[in-house]
Amino acid sequence: MIDFTKYKLKGFEELTDLIDDFESVIVLSCNKCFKTFNTKSCLEPEHDELTEFLVKEGKNVVLSERVDFLCNKYKTGKLLAEIDSSASILVVACGFGTQTVAALSDFPVYTACDSLASGMNHAVSLNKKLCFGCNQCFLSKTNGICPVVDCPKGILNGGCGGSKDGKCEVNPENDCTWVKILSKNFKDFGFFVAKNKKSANSVIFDHSKSQCTVFLTLAENIRRKRLESYYGGLYPKDQKYFSAFLTLETFLTPDKVTIPLSQHAGNSADLIVSVGDYVKVGQKIGEAVGILSSSVHASVSGIITDVIKYRHPNSSDECLLVKIESDGKNELCKSVIPIPYWDDLDIYDIDAIIAEKGIVGMGGAGFPTPVKLKSPKPIDTILLNGCESEPYITADHRIMLEKTDDMLLGLQIILKCTGAERGIIVVSDNKSDVIAHLEEKIKDFDDIFVMALWSKYPQGAERTLIARTLGRHLLPNQRPYDVGAIVLNVSTARAIGDAFTTGMPLIERAVTVSGEKIRRHGNFMVRIGTSVQDLLDHCGIVGNTANEVINIPDSNTKIMLGGPMMGKIIEDLHVPIIKGTNAVIAVQNEHYESYDCIRCGRCVDACPMELLPLNYPVLESDKLQDDFYRYLDSYNTDVSICVECGCCDYVCPSKIKIVDSIKRLKVMDIKR
Repeated sequence: MIDFTKYKLKGFEELTDLIDDFESVIVLSCNKCFKTFNTKSCLEPEHDELTEFLVKEGKNVVLSERVDFLCNKYKTGKLLAEIDSSASILVVACGFGTQTVAALSDFPVYTACDSLASGMNHAVSLNKKLCFGCNQCFLSKTNGICPVVDCPKGILNGGCGGSKDGKCEVNPENDCTWVKILSKNFKDFGFFVAKNKKSANSVIFDHSKSQCTVFLTLAENIRRKRLESYYGGLYPKDQKYFSAFLTLETFLTPDKVTIPLSQHAGNSADLIVSVGDYVKVGQKIGEAVGILSSSVHASVSGIITDVIKYRHPNSSDECLLVKIESDGKNELCKSVIPIPYWDDLDIYDIDAIIAEKGIVGMGGAGFPTPVKLKSPKPIDTILLNGCESEPYITADHRIMLEKTDDMLLGLQIILKCTGAERGIIVVSDNKSDVIAHLEEKIKDFDDIFVMALWSKYPQGAERTLIARTLGRHLLPNQRPYDVGAIVLNVSTARAIGDAFTTGMPLIERAVTVSGEKIRRHGNFMVRIGTSVQDLLDHCGIVGNTANEVINIPDSNTKIMLGGPMMGKIIEDLHVPIIKGTNAVIAVQNEHYESYDCIRCGRCVDACPMELLPLNYPVLESDKLQDDFYRYLDSYNTDVSICVECGCCDYVCPSKIKIVDSIKRLKVMDIKR
């Protein structure tokens, strides 16, 4: 691979002249992109050498910091905002990093590096600045502002005709680069004299006529859009047109169901039935164990034919599954009775009913809802997450349109149970029909509101949703209740409302069946325990003949539980739908080969949790486990806050499965 990490320190004589009138200095070094990651060599070696030189010269080094991707404006801006000093800033980085620091700081900025190698264009950056690699670096003479890039005429393009009101003579919409340079005149360096146009080193850059402006504008617009609402995230094609307009259908009662006793975070439920028992719809078959657990109920009436250990639908772990042969009668258990007097109940009774009905988070995590509602701190806001930003999935979309009354009742019950002052239903703005419908429905409520957010992935993650809606930012070790909020999925609220309206436990959920490979798309109310096989047989797969039983998808078809970003690929189609399954999708199976990381920084730019995802796959290897722990401690990088949204995998040009590494590292960190 070509070595793009080509900058190096200036000679000590040149550095001595540069720092002559410095009193205090801040040293910022970039750990370089496009460089093979290694916990030792990744750290910029020139950094310590420069710091030692400054101390030896009697300078007060206020701060000495190595930074991954100094050209990341967001992260570098946060670092600079914490610096309370008027010291000069000495940068060890390429032109991108130096210009980024200069643009974000009011202090004088200088480069400690030699010019880039002749003819080598370091054309990678996380912001809109470009470096032409002209081999004549002016950044130390111009306070970190590059006139070659910023000035439409270019420093080497002869004399300037002047500026008017600080605007450029060539492009009046642009600020004059030299006015900006001179406004930072902390050091009397004088006006830089342009080189003779006929000299061998002269290169003319007329930036106003360069095709680069097209790409600059595009990159600027993309970055502006991506930084709106919260850092990072993506705008993938939502692909919701397959099913967003299709109303909920009640999926046929299956001949048999397979119900896992673990459909939630925490302990698996204890089996309380036996093979041969007759069970009814809504009858409890698994009892919650301990504080963090949830009860499980029969979704059909019939005979229990088997209890086996089998792989969990969402993991490789085994769990206990109860098989029930349906008798087709759907006979209700006597415990399934409406509870219309909820407003007369105290919060403890409400919480006990929600627990008894086996209600868990239905956005995917499966956290037991009654545990979440028992906040150790005061709650002022309940956020109902209706963003559904993952592509293809439209189940919550239809719940908000068609099960509105149950959802709103559930939210009212949650407000009473938690003592929260208000409930906000948060919806992405690509669901205009939902927004209009909900606003009409809540007219008579003074404590329930609707908030529309710019559609962005992963908008619905708890931390990003709280930051976007309430402006409250959680620290890595904080939980939503620490900032007075609880986040619940709209389907969870619907399930609570239904539990009180009909008395029915959580035995069914809305599931989207979609994707380019599906013949008949739809949104279905599906009994828990129904197999994926049943759904696909009903909807059909492109390439299969009508009514053909689908045993194993072909190599060009990928079946997933959930969406394409966070969903799980499955090969065994007999796995059941569980409480957290919001979609079954069949899409084109893309076969990619992974390559070594090129440290382009795209994953850093896309991570909504502000982590450095590119480092995790390397740190996962056994020989670097100790380095991984040191890395977490020294960089304050808490891998546990990763929401596994898949943004890093999505943008990685080397097709590295970063999220898989993160999942394994989380296990390592827990065992530490």
